[in-house]
Amino acid sequence: MSTEELTVPPSPAAGQSPLDGVRSRQSTQIGLAAAAAVMTAALTAVSFWLSFESLHDLAAAHRLHGERAWAWPACVDAFIAVGELLILRASLAKTVDRWAIVLTAAGSIGSIALNVAGVGISHDPLDYTTAAVPPVAALLAFGVLMRQIHEALVRHQQVVTVPPMPVSAPEPATLEPEPEETVQAPEVEPAVTPESEPGTVLTQREQIDLVVRRLYDGLGGCRPATRHMRDALRDAGLPHSDGSCREARKRVELAEPHLKSLPDALAA
Repeated sequence: MSTEELTVPPSPAAGQSPLDGVRSRQSTQIGLAAAAAVMTAALTAVSFWLSFESLHDLAAAHRLHGERAWAWPACVDAFIAVGELLILRASLAKTVDRWAIVLTAAGSIGSIALNVAGVGISHDPLDYTTAAVPPVAALLAFGVLMRQIHEALVRHQQVVTVPPMPVSAPEPATLEPEPEETVQAPEVEPAVTPESEPGTVLTQREQIDLVVRRLYDGLGGCRPATRHMRDALRDAGLPHSDGSCREARKRVELAEPHLKSLPDALAA
């Protein structure tokens, strides 16, 4: 029997649902995050305080006393705090603030250099290490604190911007279109010519060509002039402009090319 067959998935404790286990893990994570935030804030405060003390002693040794000796370190370490806050703002906006990076770097390098310079000349390297630890710790601790704040704000923003579950809207009622009233056009009786078979409907164009074709026979085998065609079409009640007459003669002669070789009838 294999080991996989003997493996039994752990079952929740009696009286405990899977939802209770999820809530317990979430509570543990929140508690650890809160503890880390408190410890980071305490470390940041202690580091800045030690850095302030060292810079205060340096200022007091160089003709700054009382409140001025305590205010002078703020001119150096405040750059770290301001730069980190601006970096946090740029990170939330998904941009890069180069001025914030410059401020943070200037404050950190200046604080470390001044803390080390305050030791003076010493043959013990640990003196310089002790002086450099507070500003370095202040920079790192404050950066970690800003990162925790950033993660908390991002999680809150994701919770707020989660789109709601789509709710299916009721389908709109379909309205059946009303039947349109059909308007019947007046019936036009087809024109029936004597030469056309009963039941044959001729278009107006065919009627014009038929009238023009009759003129060739009626003029004794001569090509009709424009006046002849215009008079015949007018008598038949058909369009009789000069252009219509010439187009009709052209169509007739195209259908029967031998008509084009006939002599022209006199227009007079």
